[in-house]
Amino acid sequence: MLTAGTGAPHSAAQRSSRLAWLDALRGVGAGAVLLEHMLYRFTPELSPRWFSLGMYGVLVFFLVSGYIIPASLERRGDVRGFWIGRFLRLYPLYIVVVCLVLALAPLVPIRREVTPDLATVAAHVTMLLDVVGSGGITEPMWTLSYEMVFYLVVTALFVTGLHRRSALWALVFAGAAVVVGLLLAAPVLPRGPAAFVALAVFAAGFWCVITGRGRAAGALALGALGVTLLLLGGRTPWLGPAILAVMFTGTVLYRWERGQASALGAAGAVAAVTALLVIVPFFAYRTGWWAYPHVWMTTVALAGATFAAGMALRHRAVPRPLAWLGLISYSVYLVHVPLLKLFVALFGDPGERPLVAQALLALAFVAVVLAVSTLTYRYVERPMRRLGGAQGRSRPAGR
Repeated sequence: MLTAGTGAPHSAAQRSSRLAWLDALRGVGAGAVLLEHMLYRFTPELSPRWFSLGMYGVLVFFLVSGYIIPASLERRGDVRGFWIGRFLRLYPLYIVVVCLVLALAPLVPIRREVTPDLATVAAHVTMLLDVVGSGGITEPMWTLSYEMVFYLVVTALFVTGLHRRSALWALVFAGAAVVVGLLLAAPVLPRGPAAFVALAVFAAGFWCVITGRGRAAGALALGALGVTLLLLGGRTPWLGPAILAVMFTGTVLYRWERGQASALGAAGAVAAVTALLVIVPFFAYRTGWWAYPHVWMTTVALAGATFAAGMALRHRAVPRPLAWLGLISYSVYLVHVPLLKLFVALFGDPGERPLVAQALLALAFVAVVLAVSTLTYRYVERPMRRLGGAQGRSRPAGR
C-alpha cells in the first residue's frame, strides 16, 4: 500500500512506528477526558477552571482525526473501502457500549437528556446525535456526531476532487462559526424530523456509496446532510463549524508535513483559523462555562500547543504506556462514563470519603477502566478493524 503524499511503499510496522506520535496524542486526549469526569466525581475542587480539561482532550482528538482521516481516504483511493473500515472501526464498540448502558439501567438510570422515543433511536443509528438535538446514551457520544459529519464532508470533497483545498475549508468553517455565532442562539431544525430525515438520507446515501450505484450522488447527499445539520441542528450552534475548522486545521498540518502545502500557507491558515475561533465566544450564545472567552481561548491554545509538540517530536520514540493508552483510547473514551456511574452506584459518592480512600478508589477505578478497555480493544475493536481492512480491499479501488 502507498502512503499518502509520497508514493513510497511502507510496511505495516513502518507505518505503525511513523504514526505512533498520533497514538500518543490520542492517549493524551483520552486521559484528559477521563480525568475531567473523575475529578468531577472524586475531587471537584481540583478541577481546573481556567481551561476545560474535557474540551481540551476532545480538541486534541479532533486535531488527530483531521490529520489522519483524509490521509486514510486518499491512501485507499476508494470511498467504499474507507466507509467499510469506518463502520467497522466505530460501530461495534459503540453498539457494545449502548447495550452496556441499557443493561445497567436498573442500577444506573439512563441520563435525563435521553428522550425515550424513536427519534432518539434514529439519532443513535446515525451517530448524528448532537446535530439532530438528541442526547447520547452516554455523555461522551456527543463528539461522535462531529466525527461523523467530518467523514461525510471529507467524502463529498473527495468525490468532487476538492479535498486537497484543506486550508480553504478550515477557513470556511471557521468563518461559518463566527456567522452562526452571531445569528443563532439555538438549533433551527426540530429534533424529531431532523433525526428521521437524517436517518433516511444516511441510509440512502450509504446504499449508493457501498453498492457503487450513484456513488458520487450518494456522497454529495451525505455531505450536504452533514453541513446542513452542522449549521442548523447543533445544540450549541457555533460549536459544530468550529470543530470542523479545527479538524480541517489538522488536515492542513498533514498537507504541510507531507509537502503538499507550503509552510507559509499552512502557518497563515492556522493563524487565521485560530483568530476566528477565539473571538466567537465573545458574542455567541454560551451553553456552559467552557465557552466563556478566557476559558475557550486557553483551551484552544493548549490543544493546539499539544498537537504542535506532538508534531515536533514525531520522529522520536514514543513512551510505550502513552502509545498503548492511545491504542485503546476509543474504548477508554466510551466505556469510562458508564463504568464511573456504576462505580458510584456500587460504592457511593467517592467525594464524601476521606482523602486516602478517595485516592485508593480513584486508582482502583482507573485500573478497572484500563482493564475493561484493553479487553474491548482486543476482542471488539481489533478484530473489527482487521475485518474492515480485509473487506475494504475486497474490491478494486475506485471512487
